[in-house]
Amino acid sequence: MPIDAAKAVAAEPRTGEISWTPKDVQLYHLGIGAGARPDIAGPATDPDELRYTLESRLHVLPSFATVAGAGSPGVISSLSMPGVEVDLAHVLHGGQSLTVHRPVPVGGTATATGRIAAVYDKGKAAVLVMRTEVADADGPLWTNDAQIFVRGEGGWGGDRGPSARLEPPAGDPDKVVERPVREDQALLYRLSGDLNPLHADPEFAKIAGFDRPILHGLCTYGITLKAVVDTLLGGDVTRVRSYVTRFAGVVFPGETLRIRMWRQEGRVRVEVGAVERDDAPVLADTIVEHT
Repeated sequence: MPIDAAKAVAAEPRTGEISWTPKDVQLYHLGIGAGARPDIAGPATDPDELRYTLESRLHVLPSFATVAGAGSPGVISSLSMPGVEVDLAHVLHGGQSLTVHRPVPVGGTATATGRIAAVYDKGKAAVLVMRTEVADADGPLWTNDAQIFVRGEGGWGGDRGPSARLEPPAGDPDKVVERPVREDQALLYRLSGDLNPLHADPEFAKIAGFDRPILHGLCTYGITLKAVVDTLLGGDVTRVRSYVTRFAGVVFPGETLRIRMWRQEGRVRVEVGAVERDDAPVLADTIVEHT
């Protein structure tokens, strides 16, 4: 079996130094659509967008943590850790959670420690929980958990793990916004570090079972958090405390995201669908916790 769950969880963590600059932050923000205001048809120089794109006003959307230091130690590199040997064409990003311990600085150097925190047996697939903890000289910055599905690698009788499914939010959403995804969005976003050919190479996408390249799940993740911050959190990125989602379906470049938000005590419930495919689910069981 290509995945040895016990060996993978017991493996020594990988630790390395990561660094990022304001330019890296700006590139990430552009990769998730910053600079455009489709809701008000505003210019790229809109003051609210300049907070994401102009160095003299720059703040950092917390989801940048998923790519800081090019995402090191990274999902793809983690797939070569002891106990794990899989075909990249069988890999899908199933979910993501982020806990922010303090605001992400616009530039810095930190230590990232990555390990496989758990391996679950879902029958027809294995799920790897890849945890990355990042700290600088002043202490912890953030913790990322990526849930990675590896198709065809389950069925060994292991722990199925917890369910991420939540009860649907009650009532009508408090806010609904739509965000178009550019045709070249994946090509721009991948420059922040995720070079998986699934998002750029049509032939590789076909091998993986898709008609054409799909958008990175983490790009949708960032687009969605930006929409929540801009519409319900007053544009204040420092209010975000944690952000969790389940990737319920794919997005193709050129589609439009419909982002529905429900205000709850200390958090926002979010559901995202693809407009052109009758609101086919894209992100589900999504919660942004905030102050």
